[in-house]
Amino acid sequence: FVIKNILYDFDDAKIRPDAAIELDRVVAFLETNPNLRIELSSHTDSRGNNAYNLSLSQRRAQSAVDYIVTRGISRHRLVAKGYGETKLVNGCSDGVECTEDQHQENRRTEIKIIE
Repeated sequence: FVIKNILYDFDDAKIRPDAAIELDRVVAFLETNPNLRIELSSHTDSRGNNAYNLSLSQRRAQSAVDYIVTRGISRHRLVAKGYGETKLVNGCSDGVECTEDQHQENRRTEIKIIE
């Protein structure tokens, strides 16, 4: 499932207050489903080079994992995976002029149940 409100500021991997609310919902879900493992997949917008964006997205995924761990969920139940700008949700790829709101849509974390 996709958590639409786990968004990031430009060039930043910090968990924002609005994202923390959504991550707390994920924590509650994991608490009621103790046998599940999830992947937190993070993404960037297309600005910046591919290598940098891949690194930034991995830091974002790790920030989300670290946040959930601080809420008592075991790290072995969580996988952090950064995809950079490889999975844009709109047409805002390199060279395409987009609004800041359109770029924001791509700076996100998605949750996938893996077990």
